[in-house]
Amino acid sequence: MTLAVQFTNVSRQFGEVKAVDRVSIDIQDGEFFSMLGPSGSGKTTCLRLIAGFEQPSAGSIRIHGAEAAGLPPYQRDVNTVFQDYALFPHMNVLDNVAYGLKVKGIGKTERHKRAEEALDMVALGGYGARKPVQLSGGQRQRVALARALVNRPRVLLLDEPLGALDLKLREQMQSELKKLQRQLGITFIFVTHDQTEALSMSDRVAVFNKGRIEQVDTPRNLYMKPTTTFVAEFVGTSNVIRGDLARQISGHPQPFSIRPEHVRFAEGPLASHEIEVSGLLHDIQYQGSATRYELKLENGQTLSISHANSQWIDSSAQHQTGQRLSARWAREAMIPLHDTVASGV
Repeated sequence: MTLAVQFTNVSRQFGEVKAVDRVSIDIQDGEFFSMLGPSGSGKTTCLRLIAGFEQPSAGSIRIHGAEAAGLPPYQRDVNTVFQDYALFPHMNVLDNVAYGLKVKGIGKTERHKRAEEALDMVALGGYGARKPVQLSGGQRQRVALARALVNRPRVLLLDEPLGALDLKLREQMQSELKKLQRQLGITFIFVTHDQTEALSMSDRVAVFNKGRIEQVDTPRNLYMKPTTTFVAEFVGTSNVIRGDLARQISGHPQPFSIRPEHVRFAEGPLASHEIEVSGLLHDIQYQGSATRYELKLENGQTLSISHANSQWIDSSAQHQTGQRLSARWAREAMIPLHDTVASGV
């Protein structure tokens, strides 16, 4: 399959700080690819390297097979959508969307035609005469998206574009972005610190930490089969068992993870394939669809347990803080982990 973007041992250094450290990625043509990580992990710097706003200190970047070194942003077949929209307040929506085409010298009739087509793509047909101040936050984000799409890029870069929206709008835009990407068939590269955004929209996700990539995988595999302690703890909620307790349970000190929904309170005899631990119930958090329990184990570690609630059963009513309880999980639910890649191990 054709590669849209390829990083080979790319580094970017700012003074003594290595923002990107020997990163290699292959992003497929037509893929919805997310770069996920905390602030300062290197994901936005990678996006800026693709866009041409930064140049690598070392390594190679290729865009659709062509070496990108030295190419200015306007010569790359990519466009960027930013979190802050960056719309011109004095222009109407149509002229905002068409602005890039005007700079390229495209005539008014053609650029307005293409701008109207782009607005239709983002469900804003008929909004061309309005000013940005007359739009909601979600609508302004769609205008910014249309302004990028009007240039018909082969790669669309999205730098935390949903960060300024409220939860309901973010969820709506997640669905719309994925639908639009499938409709257009172009490559979307999406930067976010929000794991829900990355998991819900992406074909694959790269998890960044301290300038390096911890894991690149499908959303399901990132959640069900994390390979490092960082990924297990950053993507979703996980119980990472280390040290003496890991040795006691598995026979060796290699850390492993257990998702809270795979742990249950002990009832009946212990099965041969199960592990059991005991502790004091430290906290109960009712979360609507589920209840989260925090069990303080004898070694001081906290074990999270998640039980689904239903219309008939509120699991939080069955236990009280301060109770001594036992919890169990199946051995096959234990996921062996390596140390974080960013540690250099």
